[in-house]
Amino acid sequence: MAAKCATPMKATSNGVFQGDDPLHYALPLVIVQICLVVVLTRGLAYVLRPLRQPRVIAEVIGGILLGPSAFGRSEKYLQAIFPQSSLTVLDTLANLGLLFFLFLVGLELDPKALRRTGKKALGIAVTGISVPFVMGIGTSFSLRATIAKDSRQGPFLVFMGVALSITAFPVLARILAELKLLTTDVGRMAMSAAAVNDVAAWILLALAVALSGTENSPLVSLWVFLCGACFITFCIFSLPPIFRWMARRCSEGEAVDEIYVCGILVAVLAAGLVTDTIGIHALFGAFVVGVLVPKEGPFAGALVEKVEDLISGLFLPLYFVSSGLKTNVATIQGAQSWGLLVLVIFTSCFGKIVGTVVVSLLCKVPRNEALTLGFLMNTKGLVELIVLNIGKDRGVLNDQTFAIMVLMALFTTFITTPLVVATYKPARMVGSEYKHRTIQRKDPSTQLRLLTCFHSSRIVPTLINLMEISRGTGKRGGLRVYAMHLKELSERPSAILMVNKARKNGLPFWNKSQGVDPDQIEVAFEAFKQLSRVSIRPTIAISPLSSMHVDICASAERKMVALIVLPFHKHQRIDGHMETSRNELRFVNLHVLEHAPCSVAILVDRGLGGAAHVAASNVDCTITTFFFGGHDDREALCYSAVMAEHPGINLIAVHFVVDPKVVGKTVKLEISGDGSPAERSENEEFISQFKERASKEGSIRFEERMVSNEAEAADVMHEFSRCNLLVVGRMPEGELPASFNKRSECPELGPIGNLLVSPEFSTTASVLVVQQFRGRLTGSSLRSLREEETTDGEYDSS
Repeated sequence: MAAKCATPMKATSNGVFQGDDPLHYALPLVIVQICLVVVLTRGLAYVLRPLRQPRVIAEVIGGILLGPSAFGRSEKYLQAIFPQSSLTVLDTLANLGLLFFLFLVGLELDPKALRRTGKKALGIAVTGISVPFVMGIGTSFSLRATIAKDSRQGPFLVFMGVALSITAFPVLARILAELKLLTTDVGRMAMSAAAVNDVAAWILLALAVALSGTENSPLVSLWVFLCGACFITFCIFSLPPIFRWMARRCSEGEAVDEIYVCGILVAVLAAGLVTDTIGIHALFGAFVVGVLVPKEGPFAGALVEKVEDLISGLFLPLYFVSSGLKTNVATIQGAQSWGLLVLVIFTSCFGKIVGTVVVSLLCKVPRNEALTLGFLMNTKGLVELIVLNIGKDRGVLNDQTFAIMVLMALFTTFITTPLVVATYKPARMVGSEYKHRTIQRKDPSTQLRLLTCFHSSRIVPTLINLMEISRGTGKRGGLRVYAMHLKELSERPSAILMVNKARKNGLPFWNKSQGVDPDQIEVAFEAFKQLSRVSIRPTIAISPLSSMHVDICASAERKMVALIVLPFHKHQRIDGHMETSRNELRFVNLHVLEHAPCSVAILVDRGLGGAAHVAASNVDCTITTFFFGGHDDREALCYSAVMAEHPGINLIAVHFVVDPKVVGKTVKLEISGDGSPAERSENEEFISQFKERASKEGSIRFEERMVSNEAEAADVMHEFSRCNLLVVGRMPEGELPASFNKRSECPELGPIGNLLVSPEFSTTASVLVVQQFRGRLTGSSLRSLREEETTDGEYDSS
């Protein structure tokens, strides 16, 4: 009698009021499965964030917890949430998500960068693959003799070799970015070697899949491999011209035509169908299409934006569940099984780390960096899971071997960050080399170095005009500007495209000989560089916003700059009011102010010079500086004096003096350390020297105004508000500016800066708020920043 087949699940239910249980239908059940895995993995990622672990660790652990190793020990739970009848739908959606994710991984790899890989990185990559591969084959004999006796020898050997030799390129890139190592020699070499390793791993995996697909004639494997090679050759010659034609029709700043995006996605599916038909898995076709898409211009970025959130946010987590349901840690029982787990972990780490370290030392890489490279190249990730799952589905790996290999991948990736942090200590620059940390200096003829930071193109015209007026007459040592593009690092695949750009850190904006299309920001800076005598060097900081300040401060120290220019976290609307761009950017500024190795300025952009670069011969700008006294005010006035050297700049310096009749009466506030006799003497000497300079230079006008209270001071500021740029110190010292603290909404701007950007103060001038470097911040300067961080916007000067 014929066996009765299980009734397939229907897609949707009629609802609970009709007596249907939604969990007995495919669509409601898969929604529950997706929500469950997303909530669990994101929660684990949050818990593991202090340990600086990549999100893939949380996703692997989440998948294992949902499987038979933990929650799945309850048969009732498995039958309710992951019944056997639902696994086909689950695996189909998981593999569809994985298909498009591998397309995104292909987009991250640049074949041109692979051709430029240096000999050192190539040697490290080859050794990092071959040594673990050979050791993996050796380990497979031990496994086959004990727990994998029924496995076919050839495919099992190859799968074990591939599994132990992989380096996860996307995971490695995020670890490097998290640890601020992207632009170091170690980071660049690790990225280059991992990219080569990634491509080689896919080739080896294709070989392993081809071998595993047959139980009869070896000629079948040969045909599979030859057909796969023919398919790749066809794609290499036919697809790039079509993709380049699409890319040329996509302009920077404009939306990519929907038909092109649809065409690419269909090509991904078609390529997956072809490779699945051949017998080497649908993932390979998607990966090949991703690699062949041109990386220059906006096309690749637009494709990532269209695909990444849905795939990596919803569908890809299902793959970790699918993998977790196959992982049963309980199968690892007894001393023999746990001993084999230790053997596999030891073999994997020893092959990768020792092989990489030996070759690095032979290439004359310092011992500390060689060891760090070894730890970095030992990173596993999603690709490792893909290899293991294909092996499990093809019957090459049994349950126990599969569980051992998953735990090995989890352990090796988990230890990477702690080992690198403990091992790699970048050599710090000798402090004596970094002399000019402020604008105010004994020898004003030395070169002025600025680090200008920007998040978007909105502020770029103002920054360029600020550079123009900062270059003075050119008689001094000149002006060197480092233009730093601040980009947030996220877990999204598009972050890896940014990571690849960061590897150009410190190089020219683009290489014209390579025909790379620069974006609008690069064009603007390059044009200004050609038209002026200013040396501009590009840098990129790619970090989570919570640690962005570390990149900024470290770059400032490496470049030995005197001033960091940061954009204010608010921008001006058309009606003139200030609107918050993103509140997290405010805390980046607060942290930089506290930890900077040099002076810092915050630029409130109201369109300095208009929306385009003003040529040197056309510059006609008035700068007003309000001086109350103190370190920050002296720094602000010194910077204004540098700008006044430009032939098109007129400077008005307004010195506020408190009427002696009301000192100590009208103003009652006392700030410790402010207004001390030594400080007053330093201010008087500084003003005396500045007056003397102003009398000799026609571009500087010095005015002294006596005021009795803050209201009179505000009136004087209104009187001089008709200018292009207002420059003030962040924390002026003395009793008068302290009285303005009552209205400080943004303490990073200080009392005067807050007044100048408030709606009550009507002006079209941009505002530059300057803080002078004085070693460690103390007193009111530090207190204002710390209070802002704890109260999240509420500040009280009392």
